[in-house]
Amino acid sequence: MSDHNHEHDHGHGHDDHGHGHDEHHDHGSLRSYATGFVLAVILTVIPFWLVMGKVFSSSSTAAFVLLALGAVQIVVHMVYFLHMNSKSEGGWNMLALIFTVMMVVIAMSGSIWVMFHLNHNMMPGMMQDAMHQMP
Repeated sequence: MSDHNHEHDHGHGHDDHGHGHDEHHDHGSLRSYATGFVLAVILTVIPFWLVMGKVFSSSSTAAFVLLALGAVQIVVHMVYFLHMNSKSEGGWNMLALIFTVMMVVIAMSGSIWVMFHLNHNMMPGMMQDAMHQMP
């Protein structure tokens, strides 16, 4: 029999109190989950009301507001449910998120640019041939 106290040592090389983190932040108390849930519900009800109540006359304005509220809801989910901040995992989570956002923006803006200029960049004779073949 050994006199070692194995109460907190589970063979992971660290004790259960620190979890290997330098900061002591909340990993999901009932209050933080409730706050995140309430914010998520509010950020879901507002766009639903905006669309169903036809608050905006312009569809482009409505789309912009809905996208902005969607982005805010993504941040709420990441902070309150995924516990992401600049200190989690030594900052690597934030770096991975920034890289992902950059790649998505590049891919989406490039795709939109190509689709927007597709008609302009078509070969000159293609549109006349397509027009003559229509019934």
